[in-house]
Amino acid sequence: MDVAFSTADTIVAVATPPGRGGLGVVRLSGPDATAITQRLTHRPARFEARHATLAVVHSNTSALVDQTTADQSVDQVVVTWFAAPHSYTGEDVVEISGHGSPWLLQRIVDLACLEGARLAQPGEFTLRAYLNERLDLVQAEAVADLIHAVTPLQARVAMDQLEGTLTTAVREIEEQLFSLAAKLEASLDFPDEGFHFITRREVTADLDLLESALSRLVSDGRRGRVIREGRMVVIAGRPNVGKSSLFNALVGASRAIVTPMAGTTRDVLTEHVDILGVPVTLVDTAGLRESVDAIEEEGVRRAVQARAVAALTLLVFDASQPLGEDDRRLLEAVSGPRLVVGNKSDLSDAPLEWSGSRPGEVPQLVSAVTGAGLEALRATVVAAMAGGQVERDTPMVSNQRHVQQLERALVAVERARKNLGEGGTEELVLAELGEARDALEAVTGRRTADELLEHIFSRFCIGK
Repeated sequence: MDVAFSTADTIVAVATPPGRGGLGVVRLSGPDATAITQRLTHRPARFEARHATLAVVHSNTSALVDQTTADQSVDQVVVTWFAAPHSYTGEDVVEISGHGSPWLLQRIVDLACLEGARLAQPGEFTLRAYLNERLDLVQAEAVADLIHAVTPLQARVAMDQLEGTLTTAVREIEEQLFSLAAKLEASLDFPDEGFHFITRREVTADLDLLESALSRLVSDGRRGRVIREGRMVVIAGRPNVGKSSLFNALVGASRAIVTPMAGTTRDVLTEHVDILGVPVTLVDTAGLRESVDAIEEEGVRRAVQARAVAALTLLVFDASQPLGEDDRRLLEAVSGPRLVVGNKSDLSDAPLEWSGSRPGEVPQLVSAVTGAGLEALRATVVAAMAGGQVERDTPMVSNQRHVQQLERALVAVERARKNLGEGGTEELVLAELGEARDALEAVTGRRTADELLEHIFSRFCIGK
C-alpha cells in the first residue's frame, strides 16, 4: 500500500466476507461515489443522504454502452448514501446492498471501476478515516481487532479501544507531560533562578505520578496481549494420569480417545478453545515414559517439543496415587511456566502426597470425570498466562505496538527522574520528557512514519 496516495479519487470494494449469503455490500468512498452510483443505477436524481433507496444496477453504464446488446439488469439493490463528513471515512460513502452472490458483487465492483472508481487496497477505507481524523490510530487498529475477535472478551477489549478508552488515558498522560514541560521551559527563561516556576520536589512528585500511570498501562498491556493474541497451553504427564480426559473436559467435547490402556495418545492433539474469553490453543501430548515402541517414542519427542514452545504447561499427576519416579523426572524436566494439576481427585479422599520441586508450588485438584475444580483451574490458567485476573477488568491496552511505545515512554520518565535525583538540569529532564511525548504521540498516530501506517493497514481485509 502506498500511504502517500491522493484521496481525490474514489475507491470501491466488496465490504462483506467472501462467499455466498443472503446479502452482500459493495462500498464506495470518495468525491465521485454518488455520481458513479447514479450512473450504475441510471438514476438522474441524486440519492437522499441516510435514506435507503431501492434501485437496479444496470450492465450498460455511461462508460460501457454496447448498441448491439440490450441493457440488462445486474441486480436489484438498496443504495444508502452517507454524505461527507458524516460517514465512516469522512468522505462521501455509498453502500450498495445486493444479493450475496460473489459473481454479482464482483460485477458491481467491475462496473464501478469502469465508471471511474479504483479498487480499494486492504484497509484503505479505515486508512482514509484515520487521515480524515475520523479515527485516531488506536481506534483504527481496534477496528481490525474487532473484525478478528473470536471470543467475547476480545470483542469487548477491541470495542472499548474503538470507543477511545486508551486514547483518553494516553491524552491525560500527555497533558501532564505538557504541563510539566511548560513549567520547566519557563524556568529556562530565568537561568539565574534555577527551578523558578516549579521546585525540584514538585518535579519529582509529578514524575512519580507519570511513572505510576505509565507503569499501570504497561502492566495492563501485558494482560491485554494475552487476550488479543492468545497462548498455547500444553497438557503433559506420564501415561494414564487422565491427560486426555482433562483435555476433553476443557475442550467440552470428546476430541481425544480415552481408554484404560496406558499410552493411548501417540501424537499431539490440538484444539482452539475459549477459556474465560482468552483464545487458547490447547495441546494434548503423549504420556512421558521410556518406551521401545517407535511410534510412542516419536509421540514423546513431539510432546517435549510442544512443551518447549508453550506459554504454559499443565503438569498432570494422578491425585489418587503417590508420586512415582516418572512424575519426579517430569517435575525436574519442565523448567518453564507451569501449573501442577492433580487429576482423579474423585478417586481418593486422602490428600495428594506432594513434595514439589518449587517453593510454594501446590497442585490444583480436579476431576476430569465429575468436573470438580475445572472452573477454578480455568481461572488459574488465565491468571498464570496474563499475570492477573483478566476477567475482572477489561484491559485498555492489548496491542504489542502500543505496549512497546508505552514502555519507551516509561523508560524516558524513569531516566528523567534519575537525572533529577543526580542534580540534573531542566534541559536534561526536558529532553527525556520530549522522548516520552514522542512515544505517546506514536501510539495515537499523531507522529507516525508512513512505513508503519503501511504495515498496520495492510493487515486489514479489502473493503474495510
